Amino acid sequence: MPEAPSALSDDGSFDENNKKLLQFFENITTNADEVQKKVLNEILSRNAGVEYLQRHGLNGKTDYETFKKIMPVVTYEDLKPDIDRIADGDRSSILCSQPISEFLTSSGTSGGERKLMPTVEEELGRRSLLYSLLMPVMDQFVPDLHKGKGMYFLFIKSEAKTPGGLLARPVLTSYYKSSYFKKRPYDPYTNYTSPNETILCLDSYQSMYSQILCGLCQNTQVLRVGAVFASGFIRAIRFLEKHWPILCNDIKTGSLNPQITDPEVREAVLKILKPNPKLAEFIETECSKESWKGIIPRLWPNTKYVDVIVTGTMSQYIPTLNYYGNHLPLVCTMYASSECYFGINLNPLCKPSEVAYTLIPTMGYFEFLPTAREDEGPEKASTYDKNDLVDLVDVELGHEYELVVTTYAGLYRYRVGDILKVAGFKNKAPQFHFVCRKNVALSIDSDKTDEVELHDAVVKASIHLLPFEASLIEYTSFADTSAIPGHYVLYWELNKSSETIIPTTVFQDCCLTIEESLNSVYRQCRVSDKSIGPLEIKVVENGTFDKLMDYAISNGASINQYKAPRCVKYAPIIELLNSRVISNYFSPTCPKWVPGHKQWCSS
Repeated sequence: MPEAPSALSDDGSFDENNKKLLQFFENITTNADEVQKKVLNEILSRNAGVEYLQRHGLNGKTDYETFKKIMPVVTYEDLKPDIDRIADGDRSSILCSQPISEFLTSSGTSGGERKLMPTVEEELGRRSLLYSLLMPVMDQFVPDLHKGKGMYFLFIKSEAKTPGGLLARPVLTSYYKSSYFKKRPYDPYTNYTSPNETILCLDSYQSMYSQILCGLCQNTQVLRVGAVFASGFIRAIRFLEKHWPILCNDIKTGSLNPQITDPEVREAVLKILKPNPKLAEFIETECSKESWKGIIPRLWPNTKYVDVIVTGTMSQYIPTLNYYGNHLPLVCTMYASSECYFGINLNPLCKPSEVAYTLIPTMGYFEFLPTAREDEGPEKASTYDKNDLVDLVDVELGHEYELVVTTYAGLYRYRVGDILKVAGFKNKAPQFHFVCRKNVALSIDSDKTDEVELHDAVVKASIHLLPFEASLIEYTSFADTSAIPGHYVLYWELNKSSETIIPTTVFQDCCLTIEESLNSVYRQCRVSDKSIGPLEIKVVENGTFDKLMDYAISNGASINQYKAPRCVKYAPIIELLNSRVISNYFSPTCPKWVPGHKQWCSS
């Protein structure tokens, strides 16, 4: 298997390092089939004695054929008993021969809680390898990025400890708090305007304020801007809209606002912040203008692109990004998850709708389950089993698959839940469009709410209507991102058997009950991250859902197969629903949330 180049040297030979990394990528994609089989053999060899593989009858065998024949394709629920054992302190070799170093909390949900993905120390090296490939690729399209800085809004999130003492935290929090990030050698791609201390500050206000302030102070050095998700970047711009007068005062006087109390943050920011009345006046002039169209290139005039994820549900933010960025290129560089880091975009300046990720064959062992989405119609629906899985090099152009991964950290034939469409090939390695998360109905930020979870929450909430001789006839939902933060909107059509007025507080209780019933990722976004606003219920006129069906049938839907959608995105349908709203209500307070699972004591 080709060996990855060592970390970037600090002798200034970036061109040579870039060439080595690109050649490495060329080698592993040219020999993708061979690399994949070696990855699988390596994973099975080192974990031959673990309980999970023994239980399924692999009995120490490491060959590709036996693995394919014996090992089942699994979901998180299948692994949960073993994961719970590890979380509770069982240190035997259950899933992996190496010690589980921590759990990465997935934004997917299980019983209303974050999923816990086991990981091992060496996975940090694989993640670093993927990050190291990003600059060589970007350099081919946007030269001279090493001559400036990136203004990236990066944040850590709350972490907890399992009963057995292992940390449980999001994958990016794990990476940012590791030595790979904190003690990284100089690399132009990770030369940020934000000092590490501002990124590692857990107080979201202080972190956001100080990162924006540092970005403004270094505005002419900024060549690229971004965040992980499009929603996070827009939150930063909206934060600037609200707080620019006090930020300008800091820049004018060279003194840091007393609201920033974290001593390490203050020390780091004050190394950058110097009195600059001219810059403060420039920022004030731009921010005082009636329109904020193009505010990014106006304040950071040398910006070449915006680096954020805008695929999948994040595509809803593209118009807002184009407004603030004056149509600067929107760049999606990489594809990753808590389970595994997967691939990179080799054509980063393409349109968001054309983004395709090339999977990196060394990251894990990849298989693909042919799939058909419900919206393609029943004629395409099929039942697939493990014998239908195809290897990385055998996927077919234009076909859609669910990604299945085997990792070094103890996941074997695990269904990730991402639906991908083959867009092309880089040598023998396929390139994929990200289509959607399987079964996800609503998403604003890192939250993912599926139809079943939403339905169960609505059923619980509708019980509040019973004392008023009312019931829920039909409902649908919408992720409203027209304002920041975005929020969930539910449209309810009611049946009332009396003239009794339902008090506002009852509908507010319904809103809060739904929020309390949703998963911990949603509740964290509401309570801690403040990246989702209060849930809203809009009560619509009777007959609204009949009108919705009429509209669908007039556009070709079958009256025999029609069912009310549980989530809507199409603008004309949303307009129809909004035209028939007779009252609306918001959740009166935040739902309950603490780090970790309900049964744990938070650290």
